[in-house]
Amino acid sequence: MGKRLTWWIIAGLLLGGLLGWGLNTYYAPMGEAGTARLAAIAGYLDIPTQMFLHLIKMIIAPLVVSTLVVGIAHMGGGSAIGRVGLKAFLWFVCASLVSLTLGLILVNVLHPGTGLNLPLPDAAAGSGVDRSSFDVAKFFIHIVPTSAIDAMATNDILQLVIFSLFFGVGLAAVGEKGAPLVRGLESLVAVMLTVTGYVMLFAPVAVFCAVARTLATKGLGVIGDLAFFMGSFYIGLAVLWTVLLGACFLFIGRRTGTLIRYLRDPILLGFSTASSEAAYPRTLDALDRFGVPPKIASFVLPLGYSFNLDGSMMYMTFASIFIAQAYGIHLDWPTMIQMLLILMITSKGIAGVPRASLVVITGTLAHFNIPEAGILLILAVDHFLDMGRTATNVIGNAVASVVVARWEGQLDPPEAAEATVAGMQPPVTADATSFQDGPKG
Repeated sequence: MGKRLTWWIIAGLLLGGLLGWGLNTYYAPMGEAGTARLAAIAGYLDIPTQMFLHLIKMIIAPLVVSTLVVGIAHMGGGSAIGRVGLKAFLWFVCASLVSLTLGLILVNVLHPGTGLNLPLPDAAAGSGVDRSSFDVAKFFIHIVPTSAIDAMATNDILQLVIFSLFFGVGLAAVGEKGAPLVRGLESLVAVMLTVTGYVMLFAPVAVFCAVARTLATKGLGVIGDLAFFMGSFYIGLAVLWTVLLGACFLFIGRRTGTLIRYLRDPILLGFSTASSEAAYPRTLDALDRFGVPPKIASFVLPLGYSFNLDGSMMYMTFASIFIAQAYGIHLDWPTMIQMLLILMITSKGIAGVPRASLVVITGTLAHFNIPEAGILLILAVDHFLDMGRTATNVIGNAVASVVVARWEGQLDPPEAAEATVAGMQPPVTADATSFQDGPKG
């Protein structure tokens, strides 16, 4: 079923692209009437996509809380949790610096904005992006939930992680008294992963409609206008993939190829829907089949979705300096390094903010006196860029989970992982006993 789902998603991606291109080609030349017609069609195409994303959001909170609490409860004492958390944090910091630095270097090597020679806009011109949504002080206050129920209702991953961390540590501390609750949560994990398998059956339709809607309204022309910028960024993502997978190879060797094979579904889902939430359940399942203990994957992965968005971070330096180049604004290396360090901090709060990358970029541009209106230059193609950076986020967080598991000496050997895969029958399943193993090694 897993392979069939992959091919169905690819088919949806290609057929959706053809339909969207055909609709745009037919209606766009009709002027305002054609534009209105395309808007109406896009509205209908958006319905299945939004329904699928709502289904994903429906399962995210119970899935994150149950897997994370059970994982923490089975880690044992607080020392094990602190050790895994510290290793994950160190990896996140290193990966963030690498991602931001690669974006900084490549945009200066490729110079995608040089030659555009855009006139400086009026000082009052804004970007149209509300950057008041992000504030460092508010972010640190926001990470502590005032209500676990509210955090679940809004699918605030970072708040869910904080609640689950406290709840899991408390559950481990009470020992045998909490055993019935642990077993109940293990059953909930099994149920939610099975429900996830059902939800994923709708993925090809959602992908088909999402791609068709985007190309129908945007057309291929908008890609051509900024083709060099987009191509340069995707070259950067390819380099980042090479670095991440190369680092992964240093830890697990040839099994890196097997990991990529297991991750093809979540990568395709992330790319085609531009939604990290859509890829989360499949990534968790892929890591489980690969041999990453659920107690580690369910702890590192949610943290990664808040602190380790490698593709998004590369985009921030790349896009910020691209806009400066487009306006002919020269930035020296000390200034660009200062920009990198600021983005290193502000990027850690982007997970729950709408148009998160654009919000942080807008605030950074203002800090360095670069016209915020430059955001409008990349806004038209942001969806196509978001597809690539979301897929990269999936890779980055999966690699982080594998590395931490290997670092802990708890990555299952190839034979055990392959045996697990051979016994999987629907694509997303879970056995409640799979969460009952204690720390290994």
